[in-house]
Amino acid sequence: ALKDAGTRADVFVEIDVGHGRCGIAATAAGELALRIQSHGLHFAGLQAYQGGAQHLRSPAERQAAIEHAAMRVRAAQASLAAAGVSCPLITGAGTGTFALEAASGLWGELQCGSYVFMDRDYADNTAASHAPRFEHALFVKSQVMSRGTSHAVLDAGHKSHAIDSGLPRVWSLDGAPVPVFGNGGDEHGLLLPHADAVLPALGETLWLVPGHCDPTVNLHDHLVGVRGGLAAGVVECVWRVGAR
Repeated sequence: ALKDAGTRADVFVEIDVGHGRCGIAATAAGELALRIQSHGLHFAGLQAYQGGAQHLRSPAERQAAIEHAAMRVRAAQASLAAAGVSCPLITGAGTGTFALEAASGLWGELQCGSYVFMDRDYADNTAASHAPRFEHALFVKSQVMSRGTSHAVLDAGHKSHAIDSGLPRVWSLDGAPVPVFGNGGDEHGLLLPHADAVLPALGETLWLVPGHCDPTVNLHDHLVGVRGGLAAGVVECVWRVGAR
């Protein structure tokens, strides 16, 4: 029916390159590609994403994981070649490892996305010398709503930032020490003294770097675009979060 309509449906075969989530064994790629073609569909290439490697902390760990992924990609290519099927594209990679996939010469498309915002968890990775550095661009605005002698309370709890990758980090506008963010529940965040950090005053604004950017965006109706920095910038646009 697709052929009669003059259109084509591209199909990618996902292989498990070490994440252990989705994907077939690399050696089965050729057989599945032939089945795809037998149904009049177009085999467009391989999906080879190693999500588990993105937050391995050291460059050596991430490199080892992608070297293993590349080995499985080559096995899938061999399986396709044995079946007489060409592989137009291999797609995958992420913000934590894309420089490694790009350098391999195997991946032709990079699916990295978190680099646009970054988050606290990505910042906890030890940066690789060969990879570009990305700055934080996603912040949750919060305000001190209560002030005690030993702690302060913010109006930003778990309902405003995702915690699957841990709690947010308080952002320092001037490089000075900042308090530590503590678990205050759904609607509140606790600020605890740390080193030389001074607790903020009642009503003071603080900016939080969320632990995980993707599901934090999903918690809000809008993103407010600011140009010129958090301290002295101006609002340039307001974007609705369409997948809220």
